[in-house]
Amino acid sequence: MSTRPPPTRLLSVGSILADVRLDVPRLPQRGGDVLGSGATISAGGGFNILTAASRNGLKAAFAGQHGDGPYGERIRAELVAEGIEALMPMSADGDSGFCIVMVEPDGERTFVTSPGVEARPGQEPLSALQLGPADALFASGYDLCYPQLGPAIADWIAGLPPSVTVMIDPGPLVADIPADIIAAVLARADILTLNRREAGLLTGSDDRTEAARRVRDRLSTGALVILRDGPAGCFLLGGDIGEPGLQVPAPSVRMVDATGAGDAHTGVFLAALAAGYPAAEAAKRANAAAALAVTRKGPATAPHTDELNAFLAEQEAERTTTR
Repeated sequence: MSTRPPPTRLLSVGSILADVRLDVPRLPQRGGDVLGSGATISAGGGFNILTAASRNGLKAAFAGQHGDGPYGERIRAELVAEGIEALMPMSADGDSGFCIVMVEPDGERTFVTSPGVEARPGQEPLSALQLGPADALFASGYDLCYPQLGPAIADWIAGLPPSVTVMIDPGPLVADIPADIIAAVLARADILTLNRREAGLLTGSDDRTEAARRVRDRLSTGALVILRDGPAGCFLLGGDIGEPGLQVPAPSVRMVDATGAGDAHTGVFLAALAAGYPAAEAAKRANAAAALAVTRKGPATAPHTDELNAFLAEQEAERTTTR
């Protein structure tokens, strides 16, 4: 990874859906019901990563499908508002999908997803996309699970030139990705980002360091593993981070809504790499961005560069005062 040029654009095939968000006092029991409040609809999924990167100086573009109904219209409008280009034409095969996001009082969220056109390959193949020599490509495990789209993404990724930085996030459905698909994309991955639970499902190990090592051994030579661990920050192994790895702490905040925290982390990490930061410093910025994101309600809550810099300066000032 150290010999690859910093990315100049983030291209995402991670699907964008509409997030239908509800605050709930608790999750309902099977066959039960609860009264939700604060209902909102906004673009979510892959939109969050693109937004986080774009707000922090990395040009971003969406390479997935978007539908011809109200959800697709909402997604396109929010992409335009963030200055993110949609590279594929609008699909005439139906609307974009949606995700029910139930957020409990402690900020934890639970999802139910109804896929739409983003779950299928479009009329234009992925190979028709024009990639630059220093592009970064992001793909999500959600998309790798789809029976039609997953194989198409895996085949395309396997043939990408080595100058393209490939970043994979297997996501909560990591155990549902077909074995041949996950093996193919991991073998080409330059950066793998996943949380503690996902690492355990992928490797069978609950030990942070051992899980990171097992994952690293399945990646391309010199690849970096980012194991996100919530309030504890993240653990890095590989790339320019040697053994035994590096734990990068996160700022302490009061969580309001965890939706999109991992996406904020991913987008800001890539933007920091693009700005020339080494992996450890990029992870520090990503941890801070995720911490800020969970203090805000909604999915696309990653900070802009100025906000992030101010927050990091405050954190440093507090550390200096308490020494």
